Amino acid sequence: MGILNDSKNDRLTQLKAFDDTKSGVKGLIDAAAGGPVDIPEIFIRPPDELAEDLELTRTSLRVPAIDLNGVDDMVGSSRREKIVEEVRHASEKWGFFQVVNHGIPMKVLEEMMKGVREFNEQDVEMKKGYYSRDPDRMVKFNTNYDFYMSTAANWRDSLLVDMTSSYDLDPQDLPSVCRDSTVDYLNHLKNLVDTLFELLSEALGLEPDHLKRLECEKSRTLACHYYPACPNPDQTLGINKHTDASFITILLQDEVGGLEVLHRNQWADVEYIPGALVVNIGDLLQIVSNDKFKSVIHRATGNATQTRMSVACFFHGVSSTPKIYGPIEEVVMRGSPPVFREFTVRDYMMKFYSRGLDEKSGLNHVRI
Repeated sequence: MGILNDSKNDRLTQLKAFDDTKSGVKGLIDAAAGGPVDIPEIFIRPPDELAEDLELTRTSLRVPAIDLNGVDDMVGSSRREKIVEEVRHASEKWGFFQVVNHGIPMKVLEEMMKGVREFNEQDVEMKKGYYSRDPDRMVKFNTNYDFYMSTAANWRDSLLVDMTSSYDLDPQDLPSVCRDSTVDYLNHLKNLVDTLFELLSEALGLEPDHLKRLECEKSRTLACHYYPACPNPDQTLGINKHTDASFITILLQDEVGGLEVLHRNQWADVEYIPGALVVNIGDLLQIVSNDKFKSVIHRATGNATQTRMSVACFFHGVSSTPKIYGPIEEVVMRGSPPVFREFTVRDYMMKFYSRGLDEKSGLNHVRI
């Protein structure tokens, strides 16, 4: 017991020493000044986790890509019905899909990525002012929200914009280097989010505005991830395997790749498609769809030679008041009995953030 406690105390000391630098993983790269980078022990995955990885095979199957061209056609038109059917299939079988011709200009996507890079690659003293683990702070920069809970820290830094308690973002709270690009990107997302929730509603056999009336898009968290090149990506991960505590997540990823989805117990790559956005079903949509749509495990691997970036926007529903969510009555009436209890987003999110990202899905807390 004494040896175990000493080991835990030593790890905690290492975690705190790293955190106190307020420099993130990028700070390790900068400190090496072009020389070899030693991966600190706190980032090394435990042997049992690495062994478990070896048991999973890879598949050449690819996450479905859906062309939204014609999505504005009348509800019930042949083109829109085709899109709805593709969304239904992807949401039931994969829990993931990519969308192209989604209406957000390529320039907006490029500027968003440029802003993420410029924030992370600016002088470290400028970033330190945003470094925080205060849950009440809307805009903050840190390494891993679950840094002190996970079995191994992930090789990434994140700029987070948490709009779950307050839905209104003051642009002046954002770092100046990425302020305009972030506001522009969030504004452009609004129409796409409305369209996606309409398609998902129709895919559940509901009226197009059903999920909108549930206010599934109400609160958001924007996570701008920066994954520096990792000298030994086999020993660590960019982000641990997990499911998302959201209704849906929309992800912008760069050409480096590394996002993987667990499909039929095999890892499938989410290939980079220029201009595409990745959409995945979160836990909350799996619950309200009564298990019809699937929130699936995914992760991001590291890259030995290139820095990877991604921007995830999580849509959580109403979280600032105790609004009750549960399996949608119309869906339940047409299928099996409810398999989940009712819940509030606030309670669900509290449970999510009180555990490590790599622990069991939060769905277990509300499953009947």
